[in-house]
Amino acid sequence: MTETASPAAFRSEHDLLGDRDVPAAAYWGVHTLRAVENFPITGQPLSTNMYLVRGLAAVKLAAARTNHELGLLDAERAHAIEAACTDVMNGKLNDQFVVDVIQGGAGTSSNMNANEVIANRALEILGHPKGHYTRLHPNDHVNLSQSTNDVYPTAVKLGTIFAARELLAALAELQDAFAAKAVEFRTVVKMGRTQLQDAAPMTLGQEFGSYAVTIGEDRLRLAEADLLIHEINLGATAIGTGLNAPAGYTEAACRHLAEITGLPLVTAPDLIEATQDVGAFVHLSGVLKRVAVKLSKICNDLRLLSSGPRAGLGE
Repeated sequence: MTETASPAAFRSEHDLLGDRDVPAAAYWGVHTLRAVENFPITGQPLSTNMYLVRGLAAVKLAAARTNHELGLLDAERAHAIEAACTDVMNGKLNDQFVVDVIQGGAGTSSNMNANEVIANRALEILGHPKGHYTRLHPNDHVNLSQSTNDVYPTAVKLGTIFAARELLAALAELQDAFAAKAVEFRTVVKMGRTQLQDAAPMTLGQEFGSYAVTIGEDRLRLAEADLLIHEINLGATAIGTGLNAPAGYTEAACRHLAEITGLPLVTAPDLIEATQDVGAFVHLSGVLKRVAVKLSKICNDLRLLSSGPRAGLGE
């Protein structure tokens, strides 16, 4: 991929399919342009998922540090890529992630969107114009020792962890609120019902206490599912064999990524299995469905409790 300078509002970039004009101010390049044209599926760009964008940048930052540590990437390029990744992680270039969230190619377009944005920001940091890929290349330098098939699953897991942490915090706050109401309403007597029919007396505090317990159980299940997501396949490259990744890359990349994110990440024991397996996502999806069903049930209970006051249950 090379670039031809243009004084106009566009720059010309080249790939295997030919030359295309890219907006001169854009940090993304020709691969991203083609992906936007090829996959107009949902109308929602990657920028709508800040956790995924942050995850992609964290993976690229870990890769740059690892490649520099192993002598594959010179200090000047490595430091520029690191600075660009930090900008992305801080949300400064979020609007440059324009590829649709749903696309063909197992995330290749998302990976290339990240590679091009980071490369062009790094070029800018080095004092070169965007698209001057002979100096710093999206594939040869930003994507060095990587494949979409280990970058994208790892980034998705990071984004999932970031989001799950917020959900866990919200559930903890909700559990505490229900527990406080259980104490506040401990002397308020009400009718307990089965199938909306009168059953036996209970206190409103007991009912709210049960809500606190069920939310607490869901927090535990979610935390367990979250731990499974911490197993990554970074370094597996295309199919799990580590092709084109140097010796020591897998271990070092995981170590750097753990340091960058502050997460207890671990490398999967079998990278071939990990590259094709989505079991952790399936499990987490089931737990999230469980949480949603429980919350819906509580909401319906509260709706019935608040009916009235002159007709209906009138609790």
